[in-house]
Amino acid sequence: MTDTDTYDVLVIGGGPAGLSAALNLGRSLMRVLVVDADRPRNAATLNSHGFLTRDGVAPHELRRMARDELAAYPNIEVRTRVRVLELRRSAPTADAGADAGTGSGTDSGTDAGFTASVGRKDPTDVVTARSVLLATGLRETLPDVPNLRGFYGISLFSCAACDAWELRGRRLALIGETPDLADRARLISRWTESLTVFTLGADTVTAAEEAELASTGVAVLRHPIAELVGDRGRIEAIRLTDGTVVAVEGGFVRPEWQTDVSFLHGFAPAIDHDGHLVTDRSGRTDIPGLYAAGDAAIPGPQQLIVAAGAGARVASVMVHDAVGIATAH
Repeated sequence: MTDTDTYDVLVIGGGPAGLSAALNLGRSLMRVLVVDADRPRNAATLNSHGFLTRDGVAPHELRRMARDELAAYPNIEVRTRVRVLELRRSAPTADAGADAGTGSGTDSGTDAGFTASVGRKDPTDVVTARSVLLATGLRETLPDVPNLRGFYGISLFSCAACDAWELRGRRLALIGETPDLADRARLISRWTESLTVFTLGADTVTAAEEAELASTGVAVLRHPIAELVGDRGRIEAIRLTDGTVVAVEGGFVRPEWQTDVSFLHGFAPAIDHDGHLVTDRSGRTDIPGLYAAGDAAIPGPQQLIVAAGAGARVASVMVHDAVGIATAH
């Protein structure tokens, strides 16, 4: 492995939250390293929506443009197609409060930061950083439905705020087995008068919720799905195990999400019951020097623009913390 490199901030994750944070940290004279495995959760999505001035842009194109902008800053380094294999808290030292590079501030000196091994499958480099921003997003587990992957990102989506406009007025499906399925059905019914909820045999929609949904024209079908019918990613119908066939023209699935913190060694930040990292309103976790931004830390709309805003906000907090200023964020 190469000699250890030292940075002010290590950003883990190169999505909109991580890249936005890196831009703002770099402009504050921080020496920043972004490590990105380059396997975004929205890789199957052809177009992303809701990002002002970039509505409809392909997600990979948005990331490319962001990286090109970061390349203009000599104090920002982006490493792609590698990942942080292990992140440890460094042992405190007597001069832990001294500058670790351009832009570092002083603090109590009680924590010396973090050490990370970086590589693909095996470590090829070791880096240290005073602070770390987790912008890893969420790991997504789709419902167990035959041939679902063939339609996901083309005519079936997970984010109503992102993709419901393109499906407005069509016959839609909502597929899932989580307790919030009825709430999601109420939301999606804003965009259609023909919505069918498929619970995959799970008892997640109560009788009272089913009656309420039925009063607004939303049907609930409880048998498992045998097959999704369509061509080249365009869904046309859903066939259930009891033989029922429902014609649809698009829809949404409710994945389950988890935050991947398996690379953290010897410490573990708090995670809530929905799988998000617990932070204060400024993005600080309960581990000193460890911050989080984006989908991994924010329950709510999983939109690119929301994640980018969160990255910029947490970057500002990190700069203030580095120089010992009580932030109002």
